[in-house]
Amino acid sequence: MTATTIETGAEGVAWELADLYAGGDDPRLEADLAEARRAAGEFRGRFRGRLAELGAPELEQAIAELERIGSLLTRVQTFAHLHFATDTADPPRGALVARTQEEGAAIETETLFFRLEWNALSDERAQELLAEPPLGRYRHFLEALRRFRPHELSEPEERILAEKSVSGSAAWGRLYEELLSAMRARLDGEEISLEETFARLYSPEREVRRTAAEAITEALEPGLRTRTFAFNTLLQDKATDDRLRGYEHWISTRNLANEISDEAVEALVSAVTARYDIPQRWYRLKAQLLGLPRLADYDRFAPISTDATEPTPWSEAERIVRDAYASFSGEAGRIVGDFFDRRWIDAPVRPDKAHGAFCATLVPEVHPYVLMNYTGDRRSVLVLAHELGHGLHGVLAQPQGLLNAETPLTLAETASVFGEALTFKRLLEAEDDPRRRLDLLAGRVEDAIATVHRQIAMNRYEDAVHAARRGGGELAPAELARMWEESQRALLGDSVELSPGYGTWWSYVPHFVVAPGYVYAYAYGYLFSLAIFRRWEREGSSLVEPYLDLLRAGGSQAPEELARLVGLDLTDPAMWSDGLEGVDEVLAEAEALASELA
Repeated sequence: MTATTIETGAEGVAWELADLYAGGDDPRLEADLAEARRAAGEFRGRFRGRLAELGAPELEQAIAELERIGSLLTRVQTFAHLHFATDTADPPRGALVARTQEEGAAIETETLFFRLEWNALSDERAQELLAEPPLGRYRHFLEALRRFRPHELSEPEERILAEKSVSGSAAWGRLYEELLSAMRARLDGEEISLEETFARLYSPEREVRRTAAEAITEALEPGLRTRTFAFNTLLQDKATDDRLRGYEHWISTRNLANEISDEAVEALVSAVTARYDIPQRWYRLKAQLLGLPRLADYDRFAPISTDATEPTPWSEAERIVRDAYASFSGEAGRIVGDFFDRRWIDAPVRPDKAHGAFCATLVPEVHPYVLMNYTGDRRSVLVLAHELGHGLHGVLAQPQGLLNAETPLTLAETASVFGEALTFKRLLEAEDDPRRRLDLLAGRVEDAIATVHRQIAMNRYEDAVHAARRGGGELAPAELARMWEESQRALLGDSVELSPGYGTWWSYVPHFVVAPGYVYAYAYGYLFSLAIFRRWEREGSSLVEPYLDLLRAGGSQAPEELARLVGLDLTDPAMWSDGLEGVDEVLAEAEALASELA
């Protein structure tokens, strides 16, 4: 640990992965992989070429076995991913990730016939089978598979693509993540992680923020050509895949997976870009509060009062988040408490640890795990609440089984954003000092901007990049930087000045590389979850069980059906406006309080 690292008490908070495997050399891991391989081969021998003749009871047996095979593989791959995430520089850990990916591709090639043969059935025959009681548990899973029916290739072609993905897109994505994890910024004569450097953008001292931003820009410069080449390669890989499968738009495959139409996504994007006035109003107000004529990009996360800048110890963050969930539901509080009590969280910043935070939600027959890089700033507390919302969702949905527990990305943020809102509400209720209340309101507005407006701006960047790559060939670093700055200027207007070199900051966003099209789901999920939260504030305890039922359902029903459990209509454009109005209301409260304190 360097002298510049801030100690928070999270340094010893490490997860215990023995619930999965004792280590990378655990014989149980090898046994599970071998069983998945054996079972996949047997599955192929038993069912390939026969799906058209199966009745509902035997089809149900086939799906249950497919789920068992997938659960074995997912358990192994999850362990490899978690084991690697805490030390991405360790070659044996990286090798285990690669091997489990290769094994996964091999197993997928054995079982992918199921999807192809199911989708080859006529609509009439498929509907006959889906109406049979034995398939009730898997009805939505089977319906969801058929959405991709027009875009599937022959089985030999699908097998080739599955096997080549290991040395193609998956390999380039892993390389990109390793490059990011290895980055160091030089500050005060020492090298520190990018996570710690980004945390300094929250400093009350403008000079600290400025030097941190310059250090980030400097750290992003080496290897930029390599990252640009990797990005270009993956952009072209996706363009080729989309062409072969007949997708008309670069984001269509993501929308199908999210169970949302291209038109609905456009409606969301239009609604949010039409309210870019929200971030611009806030940043103008923030400039006044900070006594600046105009914000620079590195000022956006600055605290507006020095009282809120003391690092929050891990123990205090734990208390706050536990209490927030328990105040909503005793069951939710107990589940969240298990993450702390049973070592399901890895919290500290470490060299070569994966950046950011995530929750590994779908861990068959075990429980989710949460990775943090806890730095003690206010945002870290809310990120903890956010990831534990994912954990709550995963625990509640786990009885649905692997094939039914996973939600589309558009609903994946349902519990995480709700958990953030609960935590914020609790913090605000406990605060009677007007200046500290203003600081909390500021944080809430900024979180909304980051999750909604900024994500849609990044979606606009992705859209521009994919179109440019498909229309004009390989993109140079300068072109990627230009498009990044254009997307950010559209978001920020004249309220924020971009620093020289800011154009390279696109390259620290891994989503563009490893999950194309992912980012708009944050905005979708945030506004959906905020709509539920606002409904709960109005209706109180009567919404608690319907909301928990929504989480328990996982992805076993269509998003529209799940939304109806809490009285919402996903097809109503007013839902987006209502969510954005909720953000506007928080901003208006901050504007009024700032006026009173002036």
